[in-house]
Parts: sequence; C-alpha cells; structure tokens
Amino acid sequence: MRIVDNIKVWGEPLENAVSQAVTCSQHGNVLGVALMADHHKGYSQPIGGVVAYRNMVSPSGVGYDIACGNKAVRTNLMWEDIRDQIAVIMDNINSTISFGVGRNNPNPVEHKLFDDASWKLFDSIEHGLQHKLKTLARNQLGTVGSGNHFVDIFVEEATGKVWIANHFGSRGFGHKVASGFLNLAAGRKFSGKAPGESMDQPPTLFDLKSEMGDMYWDGMTLAGRYAYAGRDYVIEQVLGILGASAEYSVHNHHNFAWKEQHMDEEVVVVRKGATPLAPGQLGFVGGSMGDISVIVEGVHSEENTESFRSTVHGAGRTMSRTQAAGKMNYKLRTRMGGEISEEQMQAAIRAYGVELRGAGTDESPFVYKKLQDVLNAHAHTLKINHILRPVGVAMAGGNEFDPYKD
Repeated sequence: MRIVDNIKVWGEPLENAVSQAVTCSQHGNVLGVALMADHHKGYSQPIGGVVAYRNMVSPSGVGYDIACGNKAVRTNLMWEDIRDQIAVIMDNINSTISFGVGRNNPNPVEHKLFDDASWKLFDSIEHGLQHKLKTLARNQLGTVGSGNHFVDIFVEEATGKVWIANHFGSRGFGHKVASGFLNLAAGRKFSGKAPGESMDQPPTLFDLKSEMGDMYWDGMTLAGRYAYAGRDYVIEQVLGILGASAEYSVHNHHNFAWKEQHMDEEVVVVRKGATPLAPGQLGFVGGSMGDISVIVEGVHSEENTESFRSTVHGAGRTMSRTQAAGKMNYKLRTRMGGEISEEQMQAAIRAYGVELRGAGTDESPFVYKKLQDVLNAHAHTLKINHILRPVGVAMAGGNEFDPYKD
C-alpha cells in the first residue's frame, strides 16, 4: 500500500482512477478514500474505489448496477462425477438461464420480496412508479444480464470438489433506482430522460438525514435484497441442472453502501467494485475465464483497517472493451477492429480447459490482470481459503450492448 495524493492505493496506481479518487475526497464530509489493486476509471467514483462518508451516501458512487456481487457454492459433487458431461451441462445452463441486456425470465418467479412494504416508497415519489418498477423487477428476477456477468462451474483442485458461482446485480430495477435518484438530485423527474454524464463529474451526494437520502437508502437496500434473491435463484437453477446440493456458500455485494464503524466513527462506506472483508468475513473474488477465482477471508491487520476492511472484486482490466473487441456497428450488431480475435480467445480457453458458452473477446483472458498478482498486493489484509479453476463459463453473447455502467 502507498499514499498517492492522500489516497491509500494498493497495487500499481492508475493516474485517471487516482484523479477520480481525489475528486471524491474533496466533496462531502469524507473520512478517507482507498483504491483496491484492481482499480480503474469508473463513473464519478473509480471502480475498486472505497469512500467513507460521515452521514452521507453517494448514489453515483454506488453506481448504476446497485448490489452487483457474487454468490459461490461448494456442491456435494466431485469433478470426476461430472467431467464427462460438462459440455451438456453448459448447454443446459445456457438454455435454462437468460443472459443478455433487458432479458426477461420466461418463467417469472414469485418471491416474497414482492410483497414487501418497501415498494410503497416509489409511489411516494411518482404516481404508478411502484407498479412499473415491481413489474420490471418481477419479470427480470433470475436473469443474469451482460457485460462481465457470468454463471461458472469450478473445480477446487486441492479437493476435487465442484463449485458454482455467479456474478450480477439488481438488473434493470437497480439501474432505474440509480438513474431515478440521480435525476431527482439534478432537479429532474425520477423517470425523466437523463442527459449523458461526464465520467469525471464530482460525486452526487445525499445527506442521510434528508428526505432524499432516506429514500435513496431504502431504494438501494431493496435493490440489494433483490440482487441477493436473483443470485440465490440462479444458483438453485444450476444446482438443479447438476442434480447437486449446496454444502457451503459465500454471498456478497461489491457495489453498495454500508453503515460501519471505522476509526471510532460510524460512517457510510461506499464500495464500487470492492469487496467488504472485515476480519473473519468471507468473500468471492473472480478472475478471468482463463484464470483462478478464490474464496478469501479478511484478517486482523493494520492494512486491513487502512483499507476500510475492503479488498478487490476481481482481477482488474488491462484493456478496454473497445480496444479488445472493437467498436460496435449497431446496424450489423457486431463489433469491428478489436485487438483480440475470436480465434485467439477460443484457443486460450481450450488450452485452459474451459467449456465456454457466450462471451465476447472483450471478456477474454487477454484483457485482465492475473488474479494472483492483484491478490499479492493485498497479502497483509486477507488469506486465501479456496482456489477454484473454471471448467465451465456461461455469459451473454459478445455482441450485446451493455448500458449498465460500472
């Protein structure tokens, strides 16, 4: 860890992300800012950025994909039990679970969350908004989305055990909550059309004691519970496909705000692309489709305290999506001019032993750092409990346009 412009930085500092972190530190009542080793530029707050506020919350810091996170489960199966069926299993996952932007679940899920009184919040903002958002949320519960969101099967080579994991957030519902409150903060209607924002604009902030802050907190919390419900549902679907049961699970958000105690103060910790990792707390950190993923545990250390008890959420990109896959031609619905070819990606995945469904070259192993290198930067804040190698990866197709920033 090093200090750069009063920002605590793990890993190699990226100037544009550090600049965003500095901007965050200069707005609102800030206790401190930290950048995890997978940091890179985001919207308003850098991805991999952690900001601790006194009595404030930042909807732009939490971001558009509220409660994006992971659930990982160790199953009762051994790799030898499914090795010969992995292609069929991945076909079933790809056909059973809906991947892509704006996709609905063909079998809408009835969930007790939809009976929660918290939904009434939205009708206090705008007439008919509760019905509109609840319908969207109900239709999309159990769908995965696009971008870097996935459903994976892993083998833990130390034990031979099969694990499964997923990565996604609160889908279109969370995006509407985020954009709605950012609209309100700018004096527009919740459902109004927002102009394009600057990546480098200062954070939007609400006082937690204000009506707007209280409403955003409730909306964010509901989106967080919705994301948990979605990841739970998808894991159950995959367990059903495998004919397996869960022995052990790890489940956490990495785009969210939490009320926590740090430096003898109660603060709101806004993590964007950063995993909460207090001593003894477990987290899943995913690598690329051609690299390990891990289950980590926070440890007692000065560095962990300095990080606001946080760590990375992934390996961190080394190449932008456009650089890797090229620019999107919307008429042809394909990307052109990227540095990574489909043939390169498929050859790398075959060599690593992964059965791949979907994904574009912008998610290939070539565009990510090695996860172990990133974890090494946090060696004094965590321990690695389980090392998982992907054997099956399912994602949205490569030509999906992902409007969900961060």
